[in-house]
Amino acid sequence: MTDEAPWRRSATEGDDSPYARAKVSGDDGPTYATLTYEVDGRVARLTFNRPEQGNSITPDTPIELAHAVERADLDPRVHVIVLSGRGKGFCGGYDLAASAENLMDGGVISSGSEGTVLDPVVQMTNHDPAGTWDPMIDFAMMSRFTRGFASLLHADKPTVAKIHGFCVAGGTDIALHCDQIVIAADAKIGYPPTRVWGVPSAGMWAHRLGDQKAKRLLLTGDCLSGTEAAEWGLAIEAPSPEDLDERTEILVQRIAAMPLNQLMMVKLALNSALLAQGVQNSQMISTVFDGISRHTREGYAFQQRAAEVGFRDAVRERDAAPYDDSGPSTNKG
Repeated sequence: MTDEAPWRRSATEGDDSPYARAKVSGDDGPTYATLTYEVDGRVARLTFNRPEQGNSITPDTPIELAHAVERADLDPRVHVIVLSGRGKGFCGGYDLAASAENLMDGGVISSGSEGTVLDPVVQMTNHDPAGTWDPMIDFAMMSRFTRGFASLLHADKPTVAKIHGFCVAGGTDIALHCDQIVIAADAKIGYPPTRVWGVPSAGMWAHRLGDQKAKRLLLTGDCLSGTEAAEWGLAIEAPSPEDLDERTEILVQRIAAMPLNQLMMVKLALNSALLAQGVQNSQMISTVFDGISRHTREGYAFQQRAAEVGFRDAVRERDAAPYDDSGPSTNKG
């Protein structure tokens, strides 16, 4: 058979296509501060692009990620969205060095959102141990990050996270919203901040792993290697680092070969079961507790320690004995 099966045509192809007027080269869009966007055939490739900072999360990240996901969602050429990171890892979490070190001494990072919950001065004031803490200021700020990350789950089209190096702390809030995770065998994934000063606001761990396995990780702050992540069911595959690109591409192209409407229907049908488990309630509760974790006696102590010795040293102390994190896998059990 020489002609391609008609159901495998591009959604924009054919006289009967409702997308006949779609731009063939519709890649003229905004540039982003935290990621890049490219359409390659039927694949939209979103790549975190702050490699020198470990692709750490800034206030721009959820806004730009949601915009890029919507851009891909509206492009009839795109069948699948792939998210990855440049540099040594996928995402090292929130850019907390500035936050933890500066909140105590009045340091300010310009946000362009003066007087709102996104204004660092507002957050600094709300984190003053001598003042009154308003938990809804924390919630209003952090919930905006979660909503941006959740665009990956609520997108009409399938989303795939390709993880190398590390995906820790807030980086997992992003990756766990993807429909599929492919992770290098030697990569590291987990949420160490549950040891102090953090609760994963995405609230996705129990929904992805089940109750006991999620508790095993979050009650210790331990991480998994990529191999363990696949064994536990957190990732769909954990190829060797040198095979990560190839194995991800095989999966992505198999997804992309499906008709666009079929992909949308399957994802919506399966998401209905996931959402029925209470994902949105989990996220609301987790986001509130994430704010509380920074306003406990221990949370204030960690923040003060970061201001004294620097965030990296405070984290090293957090992850010292009995945890002794080392190597790609810190799952001790």
